[in-house]
Amino acid sequence: MPALTDDARAKVNLTLRVVGRRVDGYHDLESVVAFCDCADRLTLEPGPELSLTTAGPRARECGEASDNLVLKAARLLGERVAGLRQGAFRLEKVLPVAAGIGGGSADAAAALRLLARANNLTLDDPRVAESAQLTGADVPVCLSSRACVMTGVGETLLPLALPEMPCLLVNPCIPVATRDVFAALGLRPGELRVGAADVIRAPAWPDGDRSLDRWIGQLSAAGNDLEAPARSIQPAIGAVLAALQDADGVRLARMSGSGATCFAIFDTDIAAQRAAQIIQRAHPPWWVHAGVLS
Repeated sequence: MPALTDDARAKVNLTLRVVGRRVDGYHDLESVVAFCDCADRLTLEPGPELSLTTAGPRARECGEASDNLVLKAARLLGERVAGLRQGAFRLEKVLPVAAGIGGGSADAAAALRLLARANNLTLDDPRVAESAQLTGADVPVCLSSRACVMTGVGETLLPLALPEMPCLLVNPCIPVATRDVFAALGLRPGELRVGAADVIRAPAWPDGDRSLDRWIGQLSAAGNDLEAPARSIQPAIGAVLAALQDADGVRLARMSGSGATCFAIFDTDIAAQRAAQIIQRAHPPWWVHAGVLS
């Protein structure tokens, strides 16, 4: 079988509400998720042994290959599918790690998609879905890589029809550990952050309406509950948000996930690209990508 290749697109949390912390320690979330056109690239060369090599501008940030979520996902699927054809993975790492855009989760999801193709499995095969969920909370949403409302601990996905949104992603190249951000949020097991009235007032996202203006209006009424604790851990997030909010033509600027990547939405691709050039010149160490969310 020839080598197979897939893109691991960056996940962006347009909103993120922490509903509460369950008694098992996991946090229940509600998040509008979109995907950007920047991506890592994963290649599978089918063969007798499972392995992973990394390359690309951010390969050094990946750490030990044995701890990579690509191999974790492959092993979990191998435990569930007898005689699973695996092989050698090669990861071209472009996305920053520990950045709130699901880079590792997107890589793991790409690995599951490649293994499904190599073994004639469908992505809705329960063994693939279970492997995704056990690999990590963001892996199920990255498996489909389609805009949706994600709830629970990431296992419940409701598709959304988002318009294409010109965007700018910026990361200060300082990793932020998700566990530290949730610890700073300070919820005890079993504690809720919302009540029945909050659920009733939850936003109803536009159904089939691809108007950028309407979506930005709805998104602006929500927020990211992890932004404040993340900024307390890493003040550089505040500097990134300030740079985005000062850009000409910006409609909405916010942190994604648990940080430190922040995003801004613009009316046009030209405005996003112009802002990217200005921010990159002012902050050369930062990771900057102008593209499209959908």
